[in-house]
Amino acid sequence: SELCRQILPVGVARLIVLDQSEYNLYAIEQELQQHKTDSDLFCELGDICDEAGLEYLFGTYHPDVVFHAAAYKHVPLLENKLREAVRNNIIGSWNVARLADKYDCSDFVMVSTDKAVNPGNIMGATKRVAEIICQTFDANSSTRFITTRFGNVLGSAGSVVPLFKEQIQKGGPVTVTDPDITRYFMTISEACRLILQTTVMGNGGEIFVLDMGEPVKVLYLAEQVIRLSGKTPGEDIMIEFSGLRPGEKLHEELFHRDEDLADTSHEKVMLANSRKTDWQTLVEAIQQFQLAVDSFDIELLQQLIHKLVPEMTQQKSCAKAAIENAGEPNEDGE
Repeated sequence: SELCRQILPVGVARLIVLDQSEYNLYAIEQELQQHKTDSDLFCELGDICDEAGLEYLFGTYHPDVVFHAAAYKHVPLLENKLREAVRNNIIGSWNVARLADKYDCSDFVMVSTDKAVNPGNIMGATKRVAEIICQTFDANSSTRFITTRFGNVLGSAGSVVPLFKEQIQKGGPVTVTDPDITRYFMTISEACRLILQTTVMGNGGEIFVLDMGEPVKVLYLAEQVIRLSGKTPGEDIMIEFSGLRPGEKLHEELFHRDEDLADTSHEKVMLANSRKTDWQTLVEAIQQFQLAVDSFDIELLQQLIHKLVPEMTQQKSCAKAAIENAGEPNEDGE
């Protein structure tokens, strides 16, 4: 939504907004219609996993620039939803990239995450594969494929700050997974400004890493939110440590140790030079991903991910965890 807010005033001929959430699409449509611009606005309800629907939209609108921000992002939830993570984050990204190439889009900008670096979870690994898709397409297409990678965005869907506020309103406790856990944070408006900046800077094939400053202790952030609410941490509102959830890392990274990080013309944007994947390897992997998704073959999905993302650092195969836990009740007896 914030990307749309910043793109519309620039003076584009038309803005096409695609979302699978009916309410979210309605909400941003109502907001954007209040802007007095000469741009045409089209809001489309659809799904990046629906190839026929995507084909129709690309054939109808012929967009020049595509901003691909669609992904499942909830780390612990996706640990036991491997098939859905692959279907949406990998195959969905392939669908959008393929059609951007087919319909001669000038630019394709993918929004990635710091969790794609040495991924310790399914969400990060599937986003790393999406990065590979963009890089590989760029080498085989006239479309410029650009990736932007950054950490947590304050105020975005699923952000920790609204959760803290909700817990404070209920009188606490505020939950933090670990006293030492850190995360990179950036405001949503700044992140979107830098995403737009990379569109201008990129020649194609780059992974731009946004400079997010120093990582912040989530405990410190929780304490500050409590104080800003007029309360005293540890007295009015207690803080409890719940332990790291499935797939969570204590500290996130913005680039892999083998990526040569270079400066760019923008002080807040760096360039990560990642390893390349050849076209045939990628095409065969996507075909196998689709077959595994269609047959619910969790073990094969896990093997394919590790083949494309060998730096994945999971301690335990989530495929094995999913199989072991199949049909087992959780602590609530569900």
